Amino acid sequence: MSNESGNRERGKVQVAVVGAGYWGKNLVRNFAGLGSLAAICDNDAERLASFGIQHPGVKLARAYSEILRDETIQAVAIATPAEGHADSVREALLAGKDVFVEKPLCLSVQEGAELVALAKKNSRILMVGHLLWYHPAVLKLKELIRTGELGRIQYIYSNRLNLGKIRREENILWSFAPHDISVILGLLNETPDGVLAQGGNYLHQHIADVTISLLSFPSGVKAHIFVSWLHPFKEQKLIVVGDRKMAVFDDLEKKDKLFLYPHSIDWKDNLPIANKADAQTVELEQGEPLRAECQHFLDCVATRTKPRTDGEEGLRVLSVLQRCQEALEQKAGPRRAPAPKPDRPYFAHESTFIDEGVEIGEGTSIWHTSHILKGSRIGKNCKIGQNVVVGPRVTVGNGVKIQNNVSVYEGVTLEDHVFCGPSMVFTNVFNPRSEIPRMNELRQTLVKRGTTLGANSTILCGITIGRYAFVGAGTVVTKDVPDHALVVGNPGRVTGWMCLCGVKLRVKGKKAACPTCGQQYRAERTGMTAV
Repeated sequence: MSNESGNRERGKVQVAVVGAGYWGKNLVRNFAGLGSLAAICDNDAERLASFGIQHPGVKLARAYSEILRDETIQAVAIATPAEGHADSVREALLAGKDVFVEKPLCLSVQEGAELVALAKKNSRILMVGHLLWYHPAVLKLKELIRTGELGRIQYIYSNRLNLGKIRREENILWSFAPHDISVILGLLNETPDGVLAQGGNYLHQHIADVTISLLSFPSGVKAHIFVSWLHPFKEQKLIVVGDRKMAVFDDLEKKDKLFLYPHSIDWKDNLPIANKADAQTVELEQGEPLRAECQHFLDCVATRTKPRTDGEEGLRVLSVLQRCQEALEQKAGPRRAPAPKPDRPYFAHESTFIDEGVEIGEGTSIWHTSHILKGSRIGKNCKIGQNVVVGPRVTVGNGVKIQNNVSVYEGVTLEDHVFCGPSMVFTNVFNPRSEIPRMNELRQTLVKRGTTLGANSTILCGITIGRYAFVGAGTVVTKDVPDHALVVGNPGRVTGWMCLCGVKLRVKGKKAACPTCGQQYRAERTGMTAV
């Protein structure tokens, strides 16, 4: 008998996890560990089959209606995209199920209020996945504020930053900020009487990727929430500043996550003087917050008690989110008509940066977030991909293709029809040091006509790569390359010869021929030459 089946027989609350992807798989793991996983619902057949192997005896369903019709399932845990939360929660409540739904409750205050009222009318448990209220650090922080350990709270701020996971069904405010809004409202036991917000839309003109929300409370406390999915590193911090002590909750710390700083301010001659003190580590109970959250939901279902983060708490967070969104839209102001496209013989995506003093030939296309620096010359009919940097003062010939994530630095020259594979690298200084300027020591690199530089290859500076050479993916080129040579390895070495058409030649003595196009070659000091 499987563990899941055995627990069901012993009368555990039976939960179906709806949506078993990025976050839902964690709910599957925890409800299974608590012996209450009865079913998994997901529209991905391959994913379902994988879970079926991990959890034998658990019901698998691709249709939500199948879960709702199953009378043996008492509750659902919804981890689907936020845009579908309102409908999924409503259908479950109408079907007589208790509901745990990941944040946010939904995307509309009106719908949220209707869901809360429906749960109350049908005597159903409605709980929102505001995970931080099941984190020992946040619970301890609440206790420290309640007991006056921090003194009078003056301001709070939070940073929730990462590179991804980028969404399209909601903006960064609705995706990242609900956790922090929930915590701040709960710590202060207040509703803000003033809300300001501003943000930036960089990947999509209608979806904010970065926002800062400013909340003012009747007690005089100020709070700000900075969220971004376009940040170079991950950060999850909450700072609470009181007039006695300051608290820092760093959720990314592996061991100690909550610190107190008993700093103080003295006044001398009417001037404030800061007295810094060493951080004090706050001891916390150990345990996975998500496991505690799932257990809390099961307890509430079993005892019919109000969850710590019930629908009403979710609605309060939703109301503040909506006010932040309205402030964000008001700050953005009326949409301006798009600027007329310049009359030019080449195409450049609107996110491209092109400095003054740049020459770009007819028929060339330049794509997202690329930058062409001053003094650079790009020929005709070139194709320059995303996130490419060219220059300054670089010459690129006609018909050149530069794939994504390539930087063609000063000192590099590309002749006609060169191909630069994705993420390949040029250097222009032989022995760089960050603290020693060496831009006057640039070494020239010449890539001759028709050469292919494979993906992730590296070209050391000060060398010449011959006509129609072929550098394999990942190769590190440290010395000159003959015409038509095939170079692979680290360091790169000549392992064969390539035709104009990109096919490896058949070599016999000092003569060679292409097995595909029939072109004949002879060996010379500079490499192969077509005859």
